[in-house]
Amino acid sequence: MASSSSPTASATLQWYRPPTFASSRSPVAFSLSSSPKPSLSRRLSLFHFGTALSQLHLLGRNASLSSMPEKNIMEAGTLANVAQASPIVVTEGNALEWAKTDNRRLLHAVYRVGDLDKTVKFYTGCLGMKVLRKRDIPEERYTNAFLGYGPEESHFAVELTYNYGVDKYEIGTGFGHFGVAVEDVTRTVDLVKAKGGKVIREPGPVKGGSSIIAFIEDPDGYTFELLQRAPTPEPFCQVMLRVGDLDRSIDFYRKVKQLLILWSSDSKAYGMELHCKRDNPEDKYTIAIMGYGPEDKNAVLELMYHYGVKEYDKGNGYAQIAIGTDDVYKTAEVVRFCGGKIVRDPGPLPGINTKITACLDPDGWKTVFVDNVDFLKELE
Repeated sequence: MASSSSPTASATLQWYRPPTFASSRSPVAFSLSSSPKPSLSRRLSLFHFGTALSQLHLLGRNASLSSMPEKNIMEAGTLANVAQASPIVVTEGNALEWAKTDNRRLLHAVYRVGDLDKTVKFYTGCLGMKVLRKRDIPEERYTNAFLGYGPEESHFAVELTYNYGVDKYEIGTGFGHFGVAVEDVTRTVDLVKAKGGKVIREPGPVKGGSSIIAFIEDPDGYTFELLQRAPTPEPFCQVMLRVGDLDRSIDFYRKVKQLLILWSSDSKAYGMELHCKRDNPEDKYTIAIMGYGPEDKNAVLELMYHYGVKEYDKGNGYAQIAIGTDDVYKTAEVVRFCGGKIVRDPGPLPGINTKITACLDPDGWKTVFVDNVDFLKELE
């Protein structure tokens, strides 16, 4: 990752740190304009040039343009004289070519627990999850346990984090619940009761509908909604978060993927889409369901807006959702161009070497993008 003192790549390519992201951890970037809101064509020009510079940056501090592929030398060389030349306009084909190669899906939900063994026992004994893997990172003083209903290569999973010596976390009011699909809600609730678990909503039809649901709490106080459904390939099916402005949040998630789907009639292939939006005026809330594939076969993100509530306490328990991507460096640039805030520069995690980047949505909820190849290496 670049430091705040990154040198210039050559005598003519000047790097600067954008004022929008003043954090000392913000990645460097290249700009052709001081305008705070460049046009879409300008963003695409920067994005394409950023691809060339990202490759140069990855080669090291002493790399030169001569070490780059000829195609990118031409692009960078042309833009190196931007003071005298017009900006390059990226073609639709170039943008679509990159978009088609990016494979995104929800990987896991990450949150902190105070007693790892106790939580694992609850999830396996009451919810039917299986332990997929564990890893201990003593130099960083934490342990992870991954649980779910199928291989991580193809299923959404839970990533539990135990930080050495921390036995309690505050859930806050912003986190809503996780959703798990089961064939018989009543039977699952009876099992939870038999094992001493806490039931906070008995089985019954959802208000105004016929779907059977129930709510339970795990040992750390995280709420799980049990949804009665026919067998599904993805039982761990939902993460619900509360937001202060639903339309703003929907717009953000769509904007983040806008560059990826702008020239495609099939938005499902390239980014998160809005499955549905439902208003419940009687109970004064509205929800939006978003995801990367059909709701009955994939995990989804449920965003909830309560009338008149603009802010929530996020606590310190729930951490983030992880999403797979083919290139964390390019993904970070797309997020940045669309107005997102990068809170962790693209690069490898200490002790694991999996490349990630992290950003915040308008409400401060964090998403971590994980390199797909590195993720598969982890699973090995």
